[in-house]
Amino acid sequence: MRVARPALLIQNDSETENNLSQALTSLGERESSSEHLQQAITACNEAFKELTRRRVPLEWAATQNNLGTALMDLGERESGTARLEQAVAAFNAALKECTRERVPRNWATTQTGLGHALRDIGQRTRDANLICEALGKHVSAWKVFSDASYDATDASGGARKDIGVLEQEFPDTHRKCIDQHHDDLKQMGVIKN
Repeated sequence: MRVARPALLIQNDSETENNLSQALTSLGERESSSEHLQQAITACNEAFKELTRRRVPLEWAATQNNLGTALMDLGERESGTARLEQAVAAFNAALKECTRERVPRNWATTQTGLGHALRDIGQRTRDANLICEALGKHVSAWKVFSDASYDATDASGGARKDIGVLEQEFPDTHRKCIDQHHDDLKQMGVIKN
């Protein structure tokens, strides 16, 4: 005989799975094994069983962001782009609820992750447009962070890496992308003139 569980208890279990996914991703980022990253993805998928977009949209978006981060970290270790593309899909899903107007810092954090994943795909597929798009995501994220927080540093560091990849791998076309964001990049301290 199965006993019905109260909705609050079920939601708390799902939130625990979401928190577990964050912890597992943090562990996975520090280890050479991908086991904890795989477990983080599983924990996110378990959390989605109750943390639905309709019931708890911001928690759902946070879980999508966590899923995107775990997939991106795993994708960085693999040679193809499948996991990175899944990460992009998860970050984009998160942005459906996690808007700049509604939760600006969460939006900017998600933009930063999306920028990292797009740059990785662009590098692997030799697509300068994706790297330029990544640069735009990093610049947009940086604009939201007005203090010297880690997230602002991560966004400006992402922009520096984007520019480095553009200059090194796409020397004939990188200037157009940098010019699109010139004033912001200058304000960020990423370029000098």
